[in-house]
Amino acid sequence: MALHAAVRKHAPKNSPIQADETNLAAGARVYRSSCAVCHGLPEQPVTPIARGLFPKPPALFEGKGVTDDPPGETYWKAANGIRLTGMPGFKGALSDTELWQVSLLLAHADKLSPNVRKILSAPAPQS
Repeated sequence: MALHAAVRKHAPKNSPIQADETNLAAGARVYRSSCAVCHGLPEQPVTPIARGLFPKPPALFEGKGVTDDPPGETYWKAANGIRLTGMPGFKGALSDTELWQVSLLLAHADKLSPNVRKILSAPAPQS
């Protein structure tokens, strides 16, 4: 409940960048390097790190993922983290542009171009 209240109050309503091919491809590269180890890649097995987390991180490319969430909500969660879940805040580690690129990638995950899918299709980085 507290998370939803914070998101409603603080999440940006509009993205400062467009969900174009360049930004989605950049978001795919950032996602691969910073998010995939926990949240997975399309049609790839769960990583050992993700298997060891509790609670389990959501697989963002399976089912509806977060495609129905406003990009500002995903941005806020990625920037600030989610307490008691293992989800770190990436503010300071990623730029605002990178956070928005990933947020837009996930919001459009169900309608990505073949080029962006290709970036995501390589096996996940292993730790």
